[in-house]
Amino acid sequence: MKSFPMFIRTTGRCVTIVGGGEQAAQKARLILKTDARILLVAPELEPELQALVAEGRARHQHRLTPEVFADAAMGFIATGCPAFDASAHALARAMRCPVNVVDRPDLCDLTTPALVDRDPVVIAIGSEGTAPVLTREIKTRLEEMLSPSLGGLAALAGRLRPMVNARVPRSQRRAFWAWVFKGTPRATWARGGEREAAQAIKSAIASGGAPNEAGHGHVALVGAGPGARDLLTLRAVERLQEADVIFYDRLVDPEVLELARRDAERVFVGKHVGAHSWPQDRINAVILAAARQGKRVVRLKSGDPGVFGRAGEEIAVLRAAGIAVELVPGITAASAAAAALGEPLTERGISDTLILTTGMSREGAALPDSTRHAAPGTTSAFYMSVRQAARIRDDLMARGMPPQAPVRVAIEVSKPGEHLLTCPLVSLEESLQEVGCKGCAVILVTWPEAAVPAVPAAETCAA
Repeated sequence: MKSFPMFIRTTGRCVTIVGGGEQAAQKARLILKTDARILLVAPELEPELQALVAEGRARHQHRLTPEVFADAAMGFIATGCPAFDASAHALARAMRCPVNVVDRPDLCDLTTPALVDRDPVVIAIGSEGTAPVLTREIKTRLEEMLSPSLGGLAALAGRLRPMVNARVPRSQRRAFWAWVFKGTPRATWARGGEREAAQAIKSAIASGGAPNEAGHGHVALVGAGPGARDLLTLRAVERLQEADVIFYDRLVDPEVLELARRDAERVFVGKHVGAHSWPQDRINAVILAAARQGKRVVRLKSGDPGVFGRAGEEIAVLRAAGIAVELVPGITAASAAAAALGEPLTERGISDTLILTTGMSREGAALPDSTRHAAPGTTSAFYMSVRQAARIRDDLMARGMPPQAPVRVAIEVSKPGEHLLTCPLVSLEESLQEVGCKGCAVILVTWPEAAVPAVPAAETCAA
């Protein structure tokens, strides 16, 4: 290493920033994350810095003198003038104040790393100036892995540490803190149950140690989104990182599973076309069995688990057994389809009502009346409806939708094989057959309030 990473205490100390423009403002934003006093040195300040001074969050000195560096923990020099920056650097060195000179690595005593801020947990990433793009990529991945609320749990642990030292025997403290940060408290905290987690920790302290959690598993029903792994929510990624076992089906893209812990067990519970299907009762049973073994379980579903994902059946089984269950939403296919098409799902004066519906029903039940809510001013998103395209077309036309109304279809949306199709309503079935679409598509039909322009023929594009 040519630079030694270190955290510098800022409490009760000053940080000097020389410059009054945007570069100085960028450094001020960085230091505002700390409790340091900020001194701005420049003849004039841009509006953002003026506001900081007006709010009492920084002081302003017009002239640069050696004394501005006298008691500073560190300094930043960001005037944009190479000659002035070099002179300011010489003054700082004379006062033995380490400084960072913007865009002058040869004059820098300090470099600012990429930060993942979960105060009081802070991760600094640096490459000694050699690969800033790589450091940003690493920062992004860490941001995805770590819950935004993690710092709150760490802060609580800090406040409770004296109580732990007084009540929990030394030989059990390591296991206690492992339980806090790897067991139920962290999982509960991450899903928004801060008060519940804090109470559990305090109860454990009062009891003299971490409880035995054997048989107390947790299940998260996680939305994997439409396919592309960068469309997962941060919470979904976090649950995958925490999971001991993941139950998934064929609609989940393999790249999504790569975000899970390497040692997590992966169990396929779906079906391939023409292959044996897992009945829902069997899926419920294996999820429940894993949770009863004390495992952290993820049931990974494509899209949003609450939209045609049979989440209600799994939640009911788990709650009846006393298993903690969490629902993690995902981007549903209709939203991904509209985004891929570059069009909104609703639009003022055209469609003010959005309908999510399906052409399928559970085995043995009558097919649903999928078009019953369709009317002028609505957009209907049909899930799992490719095989019912002819029936949907006929039903919509019977309700008065013009035969030439435009229909948009997103096939394998956000996946490598994505195809986007636009065709008139009257030729929906034939257009789907022409592109070989047999499933995994969303059909979007907007019945505008105004007259519908004719669509001459089917148009397709691949993304």
